[in-house]
Amino acid sequence: MTTAQDLIAVHPFLAGMPDRYLERLSHWSHRSMFHAGSRIMREGDKADRFWLIRSGEIRLDAAVPDAEPILIDTLGAGTVLGWSWMFPPYRWRYGATATVDTLTIEFDGSGVRRVCEDDPRIGYELTRRFAGVLVERLQATRTRLHPA
Repeated sequence: MTTAQDLIAVHPFLAGMPDRYLERLSHWSHRSMFHAGSRIMREGDKADRFWLIRSGEIRLDAAVPDAEPILIDTLGAGTVLGWSWMFPPYRWRYGATATVDTLTIEFDGSGVRRVCEDDPRIGYELTRRFAGVLVERLQATRTRLHPA
């Protein structure tokens, strides 16, 4: 049987993270699935978790007054969804919907924050990785708004 630690160890987002860090993080994770069309998060709602995408596809969107939400990015296997759980006021900055059945590993944000507070080395490592995600998402948004 594959353990939570085994699943997160092979995910590209956590690749190369020391086993002792993965072991601590795995206590705050579990497998989850979203069916096609499921709304995962809404902009402005409480942000208390994040997901490593194992398979499937998730559409990130941003609310626009008096219009349909605009597409920010499409996420697939090997990517991570959700970074707002790290930063007060812990509210989603975007919305997300599964476009197909999607398998993930879900993490409890408050539990992971406690792990990071207990061991700042883990906190630094996760913050560094999530900062990379933020840069990628900002670039994706820029590209969609101003295509070359």
